[in-house]
Amino acid sequence: MANYFNPEIETMPVEEIKKLQGERLAEQVKHVYKNVEFYRNKMDEAGVKPEDIKTVEDLAKLPFIEKDDLRDQYPYGLLGVPLSECVRIQSTSGTTGRRVVAFYTQEDIDLWDTCCARAIVAAGGTNEDVVHVCYGYGLFTGGPGLNGGSHKVGSLTLPMSSGNTDRQLQFMTDLGSTILCCTPSYAAYLGEAIKEKGIKDQIKLKAGIFGAEAWTEEMRHNIEESLGIKAYDIYGLTEISGPGVSFECSEQKGMHVNEDHFIPEIINPKTGEVLPEGEKGELVFTCITKKAFPLIRYRTRDICVLSRKQCSCGRTHIRMSKPLGRSDDMMVVKGVNVFPSQIETVLLNDGYEANYQLVVDRIGNGDTIACDVEWLPENPPKDANDKASREKKLVADLKSMLGIVVEVHLVAPKSVPRSEGKAVRVIDKRNLYEESNLK
Repeated sequence: MANYFNPEIETMPVEEIKKLQGERLAEQVKHVYKNVEFYRNKMDEAGVKPEDIKTVEDLAKLPFIEKDDLRDQYPYGLLGVPLSECVRIQSTSGTTGRRVVAFYTQEDIDLWDTCCARAIVAAGGTNEDVVHVCYGYGLFTGGPGLNGGSHKVGSLTLPMSSGNTDRQLQFMTDLGSTILCCTPSYAAYLGEAIKEKGIKDQIKLKAGIFGAEAWTEEMRHNIEESLGIKAYDIYGLTEISGPGVSFECSEQKGMHVNEDHFIPEIINPKTGEVLPEGEKGELVFTCITKKAFPLIRYRTRDICVLSRKQCSCGRTHIRMSKPLGRSDDMMVVKGVNVFPSQIETVLLNDGYEANYQLVVDRIGNGDTIACDVEWLPENPPKDANDKASREKKLVADLKSMLGIVVEVHLVAPKSVPRSEGKAVRVIDKRNLYEESNLK
């Protein structure tokens, strides 16, 4: 246990954290300059030499890299060690363009497992727990990451992967799963299934570790109530390592970044200017221990806030907020910036569950946005007038949140397609038309 809540590292004074980061950053920059032609060229173009990087404050001298750079260098262009030293790859789940492929040495995997183990311990996990992992396995990082972390903690690990909900529930009840690891949308789905089967009294879950998609505080409370657990957030990117880059503790007020392995920055997404602590902007990460696929100043496109406010758990590593949206997948509808999480907040505040789907379209020169929302099984509309009245209220509340009119359709339970992976919240037909026009 001491290895995975390590006071020497996780409660280190901030000055010592920054000193450690500076030392590791300097070594990492030397490593990538020597071994990765892409970085060497980028640094030469920026007029930066490895010896210029001595402390964390020198990080801003280095150029950014972006996802397009990773795709352009596919598959081996960012490899930092001989291929013979690599023991695994993981890949993004994207379906268009070149995939991002991340490489790992055995040491990289061990460090990743340790980061995920810290997340499990922060959620109350011990070697007495049964960790039920229904993130996807294979190329997706969710399953392998939490699987490895659970092994490090010494928990009994159920490598369930995603799908086959009946089997999930059977193993959950028969083996007494205590910690659930999956996407929040699937956790909500499991809560529905447990309620329908009337087996909540057979569920022994105490905590859940949920990530891989955006979710709100309202959705957290909904999941906690339906499953009878405490729900913890976890953050990661395939490009950086996978889940475990940061994680929530019992305070549930932001995710602690594993600062002995990653340096976070917040920048103005338009200018690249580094913003002070507490300012909202785009999250940038630098890997300071990963050797096979080391990313320096990688622009995640996630919008969030960093804080060093003292945490009741005793950890001193900086905390990041839940992503507040993205700088690249934000929808612009009728000239207004729209994040799907804003829609979800309104629906949950109005007493609906997070079963909805947005459809954005373009008719002529104008955009349209519509939302299908399921009514609760226990509270169906009394008649057509009641249904129209409820839809009218949702339209008003969404307009208050977004500043635009969203056409709302209340639909029967189970009308919105369920997901056993990442929920498909938005169908943007404008994008489909644009792709079609390019073909």
